[in-house]
Amino acid sequence: MWTRLKFRHGVHPPELKDLTARVPIRRVPYPDEVVLPLRQHTGKPARLTVKVGDRVERGDPVAEADGYVSTPIHASAAGTVREIGLWPHPDGSYAPAVRIAVDRYSPQAPRPRLVPDWTRLGPAELIEAIRQAGVVGLGGAAFPTHVKLAPPKDQAIDTVLVNGCECEPYLTTDHRTMVEYPERVQLGVRIMMRCLGVRRALIGIEKNKPDALEAIRRTVPADLDVAVQALDVKYPQGAEKMLIEALLGREVPSGKLPMHVGVVVQNVASAATIAEVFDTGLPLIERIVTVTGRGIRRPSNLIVPVGMKLRDLVEACGGFTEDAREVIFGGPMMGIAQAHLDTPLTKGTTGVVVLTAADTRPAASWPCVRCGRCLEACPVFLNPQLLGQLALKERWAEMEASHLADCLLCGCCGYTCPSNIPLPQLFALAKAALRKRPAAA
Repeated sequence: MWTRLKFRHGVHPPELKDLTARVPIRRVPYPDEVVLPLRQHTGKPARLTVKVGDRVERGDPVAEADGYVSTPIHASAAGTVREIGLWPHPDGSYAPAVRIAVDRYSPQAPRPRLVPDWTRLGPAELIEAIRQAGVVGLGGAAFPTHVKLAPPKDQAIDTVLVNGCECEPYLTTDHRTMVEYPERVQLGVRIMMRCLGVRRALIGIEKNKPDALEAIRRTVPADLDVAVQALDVKYPQGAEKMLIEALLGREVPSGKLPMHVGVVVQNVASAATIAEVFDTGLPLIERIVTVTGRGIRRPSNLIVPVGMKLRDLVEACGGFTEDAREVIFGGPMMGIAQAHLDTPLTKGTTGVVVLTAADTRPAASWPCVRCGRCLEACPVFLNPQLLGQLALKERWAEMEASHLADCLLCGCCGYTCPSNIPLPQLFALAKAALRKRPAAA
């Protein structure tokens, strides 16, 4: 058994989780309107199936999957389709979205539906039910879950890794899920093991969550080989490749995926959502979101309908403080600052962090001093200093040759840079430029 339980490099940012780590999950009231972008997952955006004026109930599809690496979108509240058009997207662009005027008098009870009995379904049927429910990875990347659970037949999978690290500062979504819904997490693990035909699962949780460790260990099924492992607190412990290295001692080669070393990694919130699909029959129409930071009056862990606008979420948490300056979707290391309060939360929104003036860095940066701190921090052993210089010159091909594709955009390099060079943002722009090149050709 591998016992090293760590990965090399990484950083130790302040955890800043005390604001919400002990705050129980509560359900937020339904807003007057939800906005559902058709692009809420990695892969091809969903294809519209409704028109303006249509009445939809909670859980009804509004868009269908447009290809294999795509997922359907479902109405998160009962109401009427008000508009279909471009709307601010969390990634900073404008994207097609469905606006639904929520019926204020509706009890928000979904239509009667058949709840699939997972014990009587085979792997293919389970995966199809997960696909139809629109389940994606809830750790932030929002990769379609059904794709992960159906690797190519020539890729032998021997282990399911369940990621309960939640190493991003501030966020406590996964933490509270494990504390309050451990049985649901375990059922999701059981279903994933059945889908993949594997006999072993490992659940990795950082040591700063002792109550989550206790809850998950207490509920481990006696008839399954499921081990729970406490891991040292270090960022980015929750990244797939880092978790595989720490728990199994396997290195995912450059350009390869976890399945190439016999592993499928899923987030604990994704596992709980899979269980919920087979417990209620409902698709993924709501998720747990941490709203936190010193810029919000009432930090909370909330069950939020997908598509709720940022302004409504902030209002549900008491509003901004006087010195609030910046709003981030996700955590401060990998999250994206938002420009519009009308931006909706998507399936992949793990948290909303509101920073004050004292929390934000000045925008100014200075020339690189060749200190090497970014090299010492990079968990995948790239040369961020070199990549940063190439990015400033827009030398995309040379960045690609220097293994830009292996960059996790984890933010370790930017966090350690004494010159305040926005290295992760430069690398994100470079990746976007490289993705556009084949289309232009």
